[in-house]
Amino acid sequence: MPASFKTHASSYRDPSGFIFKKEEVLYRQVNKIFKADFDLFINSGCYQSFAGKGWLIPHETIPENFTNTDDWYLTLKPANIPFISYPYEWSFDMLKDAALLTLNLLKESLQYGLILKDATPYNIQFLGSRPVFIDTLSFEKYEEQEPWIAYRQFCECFLSPLLLSCYSKQPLQQLMLAYPEGIPLAITRSLLPWRSKFSLHTYLHIHLHAGIAEKSKGEKGKKIIFTRRKLQNLISSLEGLVNNLTLKPRSTPWSAYYDEASQRKDYLLHKKEIINDWIDKTDNIKTAADLGSNDGEFSFLLANKNIQTIAGDFDPQCINNLYNRLKGKKTTYILPLIIDIANPSPAIGVNNEERTAFTSRLNADLTLALALLHHLAIGRNIPFELIAVFFQHVTHQLIIEFIPKEDEKVQGMLTGKKDIYTAYTVTDFEKAFTKYFKIVDTKAITGSGRVLYRMTKNEN
Repeated sequence: MPASFKTHASSYRDPSGFIFKKEEVLYRQVNKIFKADFDLFINSGCYQSFAGKGWLIPHETIPENFTNTDDWYLTLKPANIPFISYPYEWSFDMLKDAALLTLNLLKESLQYGLILKDATPYNIQFLGSRPVFIDTLSFEKYEEQEPWIAYRQFCECFLSPLLLSCYSKQPLQQLMLAYPEGIPLAITRSLLPWRSKFSLHTYLHIHLHAGIAEKSKGEKGKKIIFTRRKLQNLISSLEGLVNNLTLKPRSTPWSAYYDEASQRKDYLLHKKEIINDWIDKTDNIKTAADLGSNDGEFSFLLANKNIQTIAGDFDPQCINNLYNRLKGKKTTYILPLIIDIANPSPAIGVNNEERTAFTSRLNADLTLALALLHHLAIGRNIPFELIAVFFQHVTHQLIIEFIPKEDEKVQGMLTGKKDIYTAYTVTDFEKAFTKYFKIVDTKAITGSGRVLYRMTKNEN
């Protein structure tokens, strides 16, 4: 491939085609081996239906061989996705909706004589609160009486984390990060409680499925006749199970943070006024991040100005609440993600290149870091300078809130903890951050003792 082309690091598994970049524009090549399936997908009306419903990313067809490879058939230019996220950054209901979209695509594709050949959540991205399928080459001709080859993949990638979250009532993003190809059925079975076997669908798709998989390991299986009716029943069973999975809302220390903050006289109102004014004074803000977003109070402020915003918080409940709130508003300007700034998503996969680190994906025009600094400096023992380095990597402009040690929230964090934070002062903060940023403006927030800083990154 000529040097001007770069194949995407995650696009090596499927001989049907691959993703590549030309002059920073993303394209998908369709190979000759997939010609018949792709033509069926287009000519049957399946593509038009899915793209029209917003289930599948639309594309332009370009009859030009940019890669000069012999196996080229067509070049596709997919519509742009503002920010690429991964399943281990999604909340429970985001993963659930991605699972339901996958099943909808599978069910509807059968009507066009096609079937979904893989079922990985990495084939889905979110446009705000709307999941959209991005792998146009995942649909191939349906062969009557053949089983769904992606069944196990669906169970391990979607059912396993959803069921484990439901039964444990714990967020499992780290477990998904440990098993990016899906949590193995045997592990899921071992972690689920005994009572899960009393759910017929859970028993069938996890417990029985895991047992059959273990018995058949290393053996050449007999030809399985899987009729269309059996496949439709399988889909219905999976849909019923996923639809009935719910995550009971639970109270966390941060889930009502801004409800509590709003009770402080004029605090929240004045804070919004300052930030709103600063944003209006700042030119060319097209992308932003609200890190420590909580319930998205300030993410909405950005989105209302048509700024594409990442709302990141380490609390899965806050992000799940925000996602469900966004679903009602149908905005595409806010993408809620579970992000722990003290431990952001790393680069993983083959050669650590398949899935890009969060800090490499985020390049925001503006980042808000509100009521966050003390959590990192005192809650996680991270020095100011290392916090400044993080923000220097991900943003060009920064609005950050300094909360003094005398603040009741900081004092609460110090309860039962030795106060070793002698360097937690305004002077220390400014000294650390001005190595990487220039302070443009400061404003004290009425009646709080808290101070907002507006900064721009030192570009040299």
